[in-house]
Amino acid sequence: MEHTLQIQNNLFTLHPSGAIFWQDKSMLLIADVHLGKVTHFRKHGAAIPPHLAFKNLEKLTEVSNHFQPKTVCFLGDLFHSNLNTEWNDFAKWVDYTSSDIVLINGNHDIIPKYLFEEVGVSIYEEQVIDNFLLTHHPTEHETLFNFCGHIHPGVTLGGVGRQTIKLACFFKSENQLILPAFGTFTGKYLLTPTETDEIYVLVDGEVLKVS
Repeated sequence: MEHTLQIQNNLFTLHPSGAIFWQDKSMLLIADVHLGKVTHFRKHGAAIPPHLAFKNLEKLTEVSNHFQPKTVCFLGDLFHSNLNTEWNDFAKWVDYTSSDIVLINGNHDIIPKYLFEEVGVSIYEEQVIDNFLLTHHPTEHETLFNFCGHIHPGVTLGGVGRQTIKLACFFKSENQLILPAFGTFTGKYLLTPTETDEIYVLVDGEVLKVS
């Protein structure tokens, strides 16, 4: 189940994959996919099942087919490290999709810019669209609402009997929304919300607001 927010008179749909669909611009926002990470770790001897390398592209395909966006905007850390064999699969995915592809540079995005441009991906350090600022790192701005990633936000929820569970989440404050990491092989950085923050956790294929 999705959850739709209105921010500055624009509608944004939070999807259980961790993506956000900006309805007014037909733009899909996705943060921290970290393509190539599985192959990178396997190359260095980590015992990680190889099929996990395809999970991210499968998720990308599913959410893109669901929303049919005009633009897919990656908010940084699209690729985890240096070029490896997962790049070829990503290039095929770009060729498959009918959407325009935009990348906001992240700290892990070290692959040469011309390679992205050759497969049809436009790269920016940040983008300002109307009253919204799209970045990789969380960025405070006096007048613009910031969509960003980088943090891989998560929260700890408590239950009866001192039980706890750690869940990825959309973390919204007054002028900012941090997206959860889209990648399946990523960790979570646990945040402690204030009374004014809004938390939307990802659990069992749903987006749920919690207090």
